[in-house]
Amino acid sequence: MIRVLIVDDEVLVRSGLRMILEATGDVVVVGEACEGAEAVGAAVRLSPDVILMDVRMPGMDGLSAAAEIGRLPDPPKVIMLTTFDIDEYVHLALRAGAVGFLLKDTPPRDFAAAVRTVAAGNAMLAPTVTRRLISSFAEKGPSPAEAARKRLAVLTYRERQVLREVARGLSNAEIGRELTMSEATVKAHVSNSLAKLGLANRVQAAILVHDAGPFPG
Repeated sequence: MIRVLIVDDEVLVRSGLRMILEATGDVVVVGEACEGAEAVGAAVRLSPDVILMDVRMPGMDGLSAAAEIGRLPDPPKVIMLTTFDIDEYVHLALRAGAVGFLLKDTPPRDFAAAVRTVAAGNAMLAPTVTRRLISSFAEKGPSPAEAARKRLAVLTYRERQVLREVARGLSNAEIGRELTMSEATVKAHVSNSLAKLGLANRVQAAILVHDAGPFPG
């Protein structure tokens, strides 16, 4: 069973998400919280696999909570929830370690699919809205391409190949088929790359690759 913590200041939203997720049969909601500080405490106490967390809440908001949770030992995966198609705070949440975000009007079946995706170790890069978010973030402000390329230079040729596919939103299995390698090898390349780059997850790696733009293999 996938253990989920729901964090939102609206009772109806929490209740709706609980009903959607627990109807799947492979997800259990282990707790709820109405603001960020409570969410951090619940994450420590309940050890969820995945947290669905609202961006904007009274008290500690979702952004601050995501950063706090990201500093925990073996932190749970955090998916941000927002009513906005593009929310500047979600950009920062991805930098803080969240693995993606969903709009609150996402079809019910997609919430369960998202939870399964991140629980399996994949990032929320496939949905169109998340691709657009990451692209818009990479394009804002002065280009960080040179710094990003310098960081990526520590990787081997194969590791850089794999990260390019991660940035496209492919799963380990899909990358393996694309690059003709086993899924276990892909997973090892991703883990080694994250360790070398000091990154927390695949979303941060994808942002770095987008920042770098085209770069030599």
